[in-house]
Amino acid sequence: MNFLALCLLTLWLYLPGFLANTFAMMWGKWFPKTGYGPWPIDGGRVLSDGNRMLGDGKTWNGLIGGSLTSGLLCLLIVSSMSRGDVGTVFDDGATVFADPLIGSEGAWFSIGGEQTTAFVLGTFLGFACLVGDSTGSFFKRRKGLKREGDISSKAPLLDTLPFAVMVFLWGQLFLGTSVLAAEELRLPMLALILITPILHRSFNLIGYKIGWKDVPY
Repeated sequence: MNFLALCLLTLWLYLPGFLANTFAMMWGKWFPKTGYGPWPIDGGRVLSDGNRMLGDGKTWNGLIGGSLTSGLLCLLIVSSMSRGDVGTVFDDGATVFADPLIGSEGAWFSIGGEQTTAFVLGTFLGFACLVGDSTGSFFKRRKGLKREGDISSKAPLLDTLPFAVMVFLWGQLFLGTSVLAAEELRLPMLALILITPILHRSFNLIGYKIGWKDVPY
């Protein structure tokens, strides 16, 4: 499998994590319209530098809803595929649409049947992404970059790199024998981290055009 195919495979396998930000944004924007929330993760706490810990943009409804929606996406992906073998994933001519559960037998997230395992895996990836995103938000606040109402402050690298680094790092550290933790994916992960700001900007422009986001970044 050539390098471009490996990059596409990596993006496919980690898709539930990469889309968690979008899911969290939807939950943060739409769930309060039901009359419940939003519930900021930091509870409004201000640190000694005079700035919020995370700000109103990071909410429990976004974190929980975004993580669980990533779990549902992974479940849908796995349900549409047939289980393969980890040894054939990286062969020449192999498809980039590999089953994310390859190599997961006996892993900590292998709970119950295939669908439950997929849901737990996707939720884990989504949570990792959103922890990374909140980490970026924490450092934005330390730099004095604040959210104004519904409008997020602009910091291209802190808005993109932390979530990509976190989701890949957690995958490599915690997914054991799963195909998502394969050494063959490490260089493609690095390449994807480098182009994530472009991917993130593209997704945000689309979200802005269709009314899901208040700003195009």
